Amino acid sequence: MAVDNLTGPNTASFTLLGIPGLEPYHVWISIPFCLIYLVAIVGNSILLYLIAVEHSLHAPMFFFLAMLAVTDLVLSTTCVPKTLSIFWLGPQKISFPGCLTQLFFLHYSFVLDSAILMAMAFDRYVAICSPLRYTTILTPKTTVKMAVGIFLRSFCVIVPCVFLAHRLPFCGTRAIPHTYCEHIGVARLACADIAVNIWYGFCVPIMTVVSDVVLIAVSYVLILCAVFRLPSQEARQKALGTCGSHVCVILMFYIPAFFSILAHRFGQNVPRGFHIVFANLYVIIPPALNPAVYGVKTKQIRDKVILLLFPKKSY
Repeated sequence: MAVDNLTGPNTASFTLLGIPGLEPYHVWISIPFCLIYLVAIVGNSILLYLIAVEHSLHAPMFFFLAMLAVTDLVLSTTCVPKTLSIFWLGPQKISFPGCLTQLFFLHYSFVLDSAILMAMAFDRYVAICSPLRYTTILTPKTTVKMAVGIFLRSFCVIVPCVFLAHRLPFCGTRAIPHTYCEHIGVARLACADIAVNIWYGFCVPIMTVVSDVVLIAVSYVLILCAVFRLPSQEARQKALGTCGSHVCVILMFYIPAFFSILAHRFGQNVPRGFHIVFANLYVIIPPALNPAVYGVKTKQIRDKVILLLFPKKSY
């Protein structure tokens, strides 16, 4: 291979092509994508505003919820604006540093979302299994330590992906048949052995998402055991009601994630366009639905939203 055909990782640029096979429909696909993205921005912004200004929402559960809202905003904003520019203007170039930046925030937000859901499960476990000790266990200092811990864990797990992609040499085509940069998609364009990238990309979900799912499952098993020991049906329903919104968000996050992972591993006959459409929906639909779920199922937030949107008229 001629040296001239080899492009160093620091100088390479890529072209994001969009959704293969659906190029004639990009403009039409952009309409729901844009609307859902606006819903995600508005919904999470309202949620953050209410948690910031309402003293009654200054509790560990709502602190973690605010973290989830910020992470959802980062996740959707990392991908959707570039995706819309592709849909409206055609294939878009992205510099290699820009691609690595997008890659980092995409995967970092995903892993951080999972860690926050795990922290929220622990919050619900303490609230139901040890309600009298809730304020002594989840003190502000402990809550901040948990937040710092999950931020650092997610950072330390994802940063190696950036360096693994940065070390690769690129030659030949630098067109990515996708709407954003993700680790393995970029690595597959390299003219070098990417076994380390593949194995690390395989290990990251096991180190983070799978372990989070196991801990969440353990938390809810303990919660259910505690709930079934309550003396009355009303008390059991009230206890489970405090977990309803969290369970909905967990299902919306993990079921599509595992479906996408399995489809990539075993769905060789599934068209590539389907994978890419699903991947794009995944970065905007949960961020758009999470505020709605908490707004509907959490009375404190629902009452504040109604008061914010429909203030009482004074006469």
